[in-house]
Amino acid sequence: MIKNLLLLARPHQYIKNIFIFAPLLFSFQFSTENTLDSILAFILFSMIASSIYILNDIMDIDEDKKHPTKKERPLASGLLSIDIAKKSFLILSILSLIVAFIFNQALFMVLFGYFVLNILYSLRLKHISIIDIFIISTGFVLRLFAGSVVIGVQLSMWIIIMTFLLALFLAIAKRRDDVLLSLSGKETRKNIDGYNLEFINASMVLMAGVIIVSYILYTVSNDVISRLHSSHLYLTAFFVILGIIRYMQITFVEQKSGSPTKIVLKDRFLQYTILFWLVSFIVVVKL
Repeated sequence: MIKNLLLLARPHQYIKNIFIFAPLLFSFQFSTENTLDSILAFILFSMIASSIYILNDIMDIDEDKKHPTKKERPLASGLLSIDIAKKSFLILSILSLIVAFIFNQALFMVLFGYFVLNILYSLRLKHISIIDIFIISTGFVLRLFAGSVVIGVQLSMWIIIMTFLLALFLAIAKRRDDVLLSLSGKETRKNIDGYNLEFINASMVLMAGVIIVSYILYTVSNDVISRLHSSHLYLTAFFVILGIIRYMQITFVEQKSGSPTKIVLKDRFLQYTILFWLVSFIVVVKL
């Protein structure tokens, strides 16, 4: 039962919450207090996110039973009862919100906003094409705000824009997998009629280009050069371009865009690219 509860909470999805540490990274304010506060924000956001995943599984149980992989989830497969799932949802959501309110009221407002937005997503908005992927992308931006409010750092427009664009790129790629399933006679989403391969392929190419240009503009902006004291940050764009092209290869050539989280966790090429980008970013700023 414990194993199924963990599967229900989807801990592998917590990799998305690494965006909470982005304000800490880009501000270079690595104090012990800021680091510990960011870790606590990560834990609380993971708890509230798990509650939403559970709610989604409750709402999508019939659709998941038709999905080739999601049918193995604890609720869809019948390994856990809906009653246990509802109790888990309440415990995780209430506990995370209470602790957040006590710890940092600004963080509480971010978590509460994420919670309400995703309840609306689960109940209605996920069935509206385009709106659904915008809601998902907004969730990543809220992760940034969660990380910024706990360390008292104001987010730049660049980090907000690039995070939203990257999340939108990944969400579109995920919808491509749904379209492929639909074409093979395995329709699993009510909003899938709002997408087709031509639309999604064009959108991904568009988003890829915008992300790369935005990152380059970020690295050469006067504000960033002045704040980070480096005019060579543009060199790190090499790894951003490499990562985007690799993800498009996975999506278009290997046809494996169903779960961005699993792709990042399993694809060595992407992992090394992200690592080299991070190292190069730190080295360029510190030199």
